[in-house]
Amino acid sequence: MLKKRLNKLLEKSDTLDINDNSKVVFFSDCHRGVGDGADDFAHNQLIYIAALKHYLDKGFTYIELGDGDELWENKDFERIKAEYRSIFQIFDEFDKEERFYFIWGNHNRRWKSNRKFKKQFKSVIDPETRNRVQILKNAVSRESLVLVYNNDEKKKILLVHGHQGELVNDSYWWIGRYFVRKFWKGLQVIWGLPDPTSPARNYRMQRKSDAKYQEWVEESGALILIGHTHKSVFSLKGEFSYFNDGSCVHPRCITGIEIDSGEIKLIKWFFNLGSNRTLIIDREEFKNCSRSLKNIFR
Repeated sequence: MLKKRLNKLLEKSDTLDINDNSKVVFFSDCHRGVGDGADDFAHNQLIYIAALKHYLDKGFTYIELGDGDELWENKDFERIKAEYRSIFQIFDEFDKEERFYFIWGNHNRRWKSNRKFKKQFKSVIDPETRNRVQILKNAVSRESLVLVYNNDEKKKILLVHGHQGELVNDSYWWIGRYFVRKFWKGLQVIWGLPDPTSPARNYRMQRKSDAKYQEWVEESGALILIGHTHKSVFSLKGEFSYFNDGSCVHPRCITGIEIDSGEIKLIKWFFNLGSNRTLIIDREEFKNCSRSLKNIFR
C-alpha cells in the first residue's frame, strides 16, 4: 500500500525545480498548539522564530513537511493562530516572495481540504488595531511535492510528511485523533505524559518505517525526504538516499534539513552561551551529515 501511494504521489505531485544555486530549508512536526501544558512546541518557539527570520533574510525557500499545527489535540485553529500569530506573519513574508510551501500531515489532516486551509489561514488579528490582516494569499496546502534537480526527470526528491500507509495515522486517523483529543491531552496536561500514538516514542515503528522508505528508494530510483517520526535520518555516501528532518519539539533544539550551495545538510538550532555568558540562539551542522546534491542521485 505504501509503495503504491508513494508511486502515485511521485507521478501526480506539483514540482519545484532546484539547482546548485537553490536555497531551501525543511522543517516539520512543530505541532503548534494553544500554549497550554499539552503544547510541545511552546518551549522551542523562540528558537524556531529566530531560525525562520534567518532563512527569510538569507533568501531561502521554506517548506513545511507536515504536522505544523496540532489539530488532533486542538479543534479550534483560531486559538493556535492567535498564540503563534508572529509565526504565521513570517510565513506570509515568505509567501509574498513565492518562497513558501506547505505540506499537511496526519495531525493537521484538516488541511487536506485546500478550501478549509485557505479559509482558516487567510487572516490574523493585528494586536494593535484589533483588525483582521490578510496573509498567505498565494499559499496552497499539499500532500506532497517533488523537487527536480537540474531539470533532470531522473533526479527527483519526493517530499511527504511520512504517515502514508500507516494504520492509525492514515487509514484510521480519526481513531487516533479521538483518543488524543478526548483522553490523552488531559493526561498530558495533568501528568506531563507523552503522546503514545507518536512514532517518536516507538523505536520499533521507527525502524519499520525506515526500512520501508529505504526499500521504496531502491526500487523507484527517486529519493525521499520526510518528517513524522521526529527522528532525523541522513543517508551517508553509498547508502540509500532517504532523509528525515527530525522535528521542532525536541527538548532543547529544533532540527531541519537545508539545501544550500549545491549541498544537502542536516542542521539544528538551539540555545547556547555566547560571550559574557549571554544566552544566544545558535545554528550547527551535524557532523558528517552533508552531501553534494550531485552525488546523492544514482
